[in-house]
Parts: sequence; structure tokens; C-alpha cells
Amino acid sequence: MQELLKQYDIHLNEEQEKKFSDFLKIFIETNSQINLSAIRDEAGIIEKHFIDSIILTKFCSIEGKVLDLWTWGGFPWIPLKILDGKNTDFTLVDSIGKKVKVVNSFIEKLELTNIKAIQARAEELGQNPLHRWKYNMVVSRATAYLPTLLEYTIPLLSVGWIFVSYKLDNDEEIKEAQKALHVLDAEIIAIKKYELAGQKRAFLFIQKIAETHKKYPRIIWEPLKNPIK
Repeated sequence: MQELLKQYDIHLNEEQEKKFSDFLKIFIETNSQINLSAIRDEAGIIEKHFIDSIILTKFCSIEGKVLDLWTWGGFPWIPLKILDGKNTDFTLVDSIGKKVKVVNSFIEKLELTNIKAIQARAEELGQNPLHRWKYNMVVSRATAYLPTLLEYTIPLLSVGWIFVSYKLDNDEEIKEAQKALHVLDAEIIAIKKYELAGQKRAFLFIQKIAETHKKYPRIIWEPLKNPIK
């Protein structure tokens, strides 16, 4: 594990290394029973899940109240919590109850604190007063088409705070998201490009600049079927 981490200039202390080693074993065992990821070899999991998760820390600091939309087996936030999660409160969200149960079992086995997974749909979460406008950072890793994703995530942010999207490097998708950015009162403030496992990727840093209109997010499936374009 350390050799792969060094290739990306990531260094762990002894406690962090043990946590990652434990997580690797737990994840491989669980993934053999429940299909969380098509990546099943140790090196692939370390590089394409662990490293891809924590490489975000090279581009920004993480603190405050954070939400991960569609948590993908606990990525990126379990690795980020292991790395440096002292000043954070993480909420991991997925609509599939089985995945939420598995992620909470990972959290419990790794003895992580101030981090939990909940079952919810993005459209409902964004209209729930317990979550709407409540977060300092929202993150989503390699999930939906950007205009759809913006409608799911921007309503969850407090004004002035940041949505970070893990994406493939795709300028056309960014162009197609311009109307959604305008309608949702958000703007891209930085694009940080990097390469992982020979693939060109990018972090999009998107700031919420005003309160989102109450109609967004729209009803279930509408942002997916008819994205703002």
C-alpha cells in the first residue's frame, strides 16, 4: 500500500496505515458477498478507491459539516475520515438501504466518529429542512450528469459554501451545465485537473452564491429525466 501511496506523494502515519489496512480487508471481504465495486484486486482498490478519495486533500482543506451524495461503499469519505477528520461531521447518503447498512458497518468496525450513513433520495433530501442549506461542503464522486447533479447538491449548501464534484476531465459537460449554474445561483470557482491510473480527471469546485429557489430540487426523477439545460 505504501508504495502506491508514495507514487501520489501521500504519506500516512502508523495509525492511519493500520486503519486503511483494516478497511482494505473489510472491504474485500464484504465486496465478495455484496457487489459494491467491480474493482476487486488490492492494488486496484487502493489506487482507484482509496487514493482517488484522499487526493482531494491536495487541493483543499476539509472541515465543518460535510455531505457525500451517493456514497459508493463509503468513498470518498471513509478514507478522508481516516486521513484527517478531526474537525468534520460527515453525513453519507445513498437511496439503497443495503448499501447504507454496509457503510455503517464499515464505520462501526473501523471505530470512526462523527460520521454516519443515511438512506434518502436526493430530491427529498434537498427539500428537507433538516438538510436544506445546512452544509459547508457537499461532495459527489463520479455520479450523475453535471446539470442533474447540481440540482441535487446546490440546495443542500449554505450560501457561500462549496460543492466538489469528482469528474472525468470533460469540458463539454461543463459547458452544458452553464444554465443550471445560473438558475441555481452557483458558479465554478476552480477546476483542478489530475491524473489517476492513466485517466484524466478533474475536481470541480462550485460555490453557492445565493439562496436556491424553493422549487429546486424538483420532484423525484425530474432532475434526471429533464435536467436544467
